[in-house]
Amino acid sequence: MTRTITQGRQAKSSLQYSVVARVTLILFFSALGAVIMIPLVAMVLGTFKGGAELWRNGLNLNPEFSKWSLKSWRYLFTGVTIEGELLPHSYFTWFKNSLVIVLLQTVLTLFISSFVAYGFEMYEFKGKNVLFMCVLLVLMIPFEILMLPMYVQANSMRLLDSIWGIMLPFLASVSAIFFFRQYLSGLPKDLLDAGRVDGCNEYAVFFRIMLPIMGPAMSSMSVLVGMGAWNSLLWPMLVITSMNKYTLPIGLNTLFTPYGNNYDLMITGSCFAVLPILLLYVFAQRFIIDGMTAGSVKG
Repeated sequence: MTRTITQGRQAKSSLQYSVVARVTLILFFSALGAVIMIPLVAMVLGTFKGGAELWRNGLNLNPEFSKWSLKSWRYLFTGVTIEGELLPHSYFTWFKNSLVIVLLQTVLTLFISSFVAYGFEMYEFKGKNVLFMCVLLVLMIPFEILMLPMYVQANSMRLLDSIWGIMLPFLASVSAIFFFRQYLSGLPKDLLDAGRVDGCNEYAVFFRIMLPIMGPAMSSMSVLVGMGAWNSLLWPMLVITSMNKYTLPIGLNTLFTPYGNNYDLMITGSCFAVLPILLLYVFAQRFIIDGMTAGSVKG
């Protein structure tokens, strides 16, 4: 009887501890989420304020409803000022250019990088480890050092002022290759033999067997690659010279002046530039977690 009472008290104490721990975690992550949301809320509120107001007070959480205006929204999306002047930019053109580059670069980078990682992990050949170390060494070289030779190469290949000049140098992503190889290292190589027994050639084994299994890794890496392509500024700024081919970061950068008279346009444009990546992350977060954890344990 005494033992039963003791076990009941221990179970009750454990339940109380579990409830307290759960409530603590909920409160902690709620507070953390609120802190993370502060810059986003401040940026949204800034889209309704004028450039002079932003120059004086910066981004803040004070709504100041009496000073709200949709002037920057009209400037950005129609390109027409209140006086009827046409602004020398097109936000939707920049947005479309960035979307096209992100879609193409993401698809091609995932395909090429996964193919390279598949070869490194699933096949044995002379000098494989040395070659893979050479690939990883590229991560240690700052982009600023590679920038000039890349520009000379793009110029010699007549790729300047084109989207291919932006994408081609980054289609074989070292980070993506390393990530996919780590993911593939957790998969049994017996799958390759099973596919060959069923009559698949080497390409069919990759496309029909391995590629579907790599779905979680593809999903998580697509967000990372897409985010990098969407936010890229320095290299596209070197390559692109025509205004109608500007990407969104370049276009928003052209709105900046030393006088701060276009801060309202920059804040509004930046607010909508964050939206695609934010939506992509919200809808793909489950796949991101699966991709990050699936290759962590070999089996």
